[in-house]
Parts: sequence; C-alpha cells; structure tokens
Amino acid sequence: MISDIHGEYDKFVELLDRIGLKKTDTLYILGDILDRGPRPVSVIEKLMEMPNVIPIVGNHEFMAMTCLNFLCQEITEKAIEEIEPGVAEELSNWMLNGGMTTIDEFYRLDAGMRGKVMDYIGEFLTYAELTVNGKEYLLVHAGLGHFSPERDLGDYTLEELVWERQDYERRYFEDKYIVTGHTPTQYIPGNPRPGFIFRKNHHIAIDCGAYYPDGRLAAICLDTGEEFYSGGQ
Repeated sequence: MISDIHGEYDKFVELLDRIGLKKTDTLYILGDILDRGPRPVSVIEKLMEMPNVIPIVGNHEFMAMTCLNFLCQEITEKAIEEIEPGVAEELSNWMLNGGMTTIDEFYRLDAGMRGKVMDYIGEFLTYAELTVNGKEYLLVHAGLGHFSPERDLGDYTLEELVWERQDYERRYFEDKYIVTGHTPTQYIPGNPRPGFIFRKNHHIAIDCGAYYPDGRLAAICLDTGEEFYSGGQ
C-alpha cells in the first residue's frame, strides 16, 4: 500500500517498478493522491487504468470534490452570485493546501474525461479492513479522530477519518493495526527514522513526505512486511 502521492507521478511510477506489482496483488492507496506535486491528475489517470487498485479518500480529495464540482460549471457572474455558502472559503483553503496543480491539470482534460475523473474520485472508500496472515488491519487516511474504544468505525465522520491526526504514542487497539498516511513521518516526535515508514504501538505510518525536496514515496507489503521507497532507498 501507498499513501500521499501528492502529484509525484515520476516517483509513483518508479515505486511501482520497484514493487513489481502482479495482477494477483491488490494495491491500496491511502489518500492524498491530489495537489502539491506537478502531476496529480496524471496519477489519477494511471490508477484508473489499474484494475487491482483500491483507493481510500484523503483530505485533499475531500477538498477537491466540492471545489471541482463548482469549477466544472461555466464561471459566470450569475454562478459567482449563486455560489453556495462556504464554497468560497473551501476554495481558498484548497488553494492554500496546494490545489492549484490539480486545477491546472484538470482543466487540460476534455469534458468527458473530467467527468470520469470526478466519478472515480467519488467512489473512493472511507476506510478498509483487512486480515493478512492472521493479523487485523484498519486502513484509513489520517486516523480515528476523537477516538474511543466504544465507538464503531461507522460512527466516525469523514472529517475525523481524513483530517484528525493519530496519536502514535497511544495504542488504540490490542488486536488490530492501524495503517495511516496524512502525517509525514518526518513530523512524528521521537521517530528514529524520519522520512521512512514508522511502526509503533500497532501503528504503521507510511506518508514519507513524497512532495518534500528530501522526501520519498513509500510502500509496504502487509504479506511480507517488506518496505519499498522511491529514490533508490
């Protein structure tokens, strides 16, 4: 599985080559495909061609969907006057979080392909649960905001799943591992290997800051525990 590609198409293709993905394998993408890097929509188009990919929504897809729905309209004075409350604020927030690269590439698509991209993103899962080699895993973009062991997974809001960061010093479950992106491992306090996959307290954090100048794109195979990195790591 891979997370937080953030438009780094070249690193993504390089990492796929390193993994040697087979048709019988399943690749989970834990969100934040879009924004920041130069070719976010190219990554989406690549994923759309791969039948063995299961994408999970991240906060950048969450921001993009509302904004792209508005931007797909003909931008007229009337459309601006009738903009729904909050959309202008969401557009501004998206721009501050690197949305311009997605808009630039999205606008270069024809209308039919724009629709297909929007439909594809709209089908992303909110989370996934797996059993691999007898171990239970929860795959989610950011984490479980306002976590309580009494809460069912279905009770968490989308914002809690895509925005709220994990407390990596806390073990949430004794019998389940949580695999997340969202928080670059460079920013996890006390991480002895910043910029590489982090494992502690039944957490596996796989966002290794692909869009940073010194960052890398990472993947982990749950079957073997093997780690893969772009950039010859």
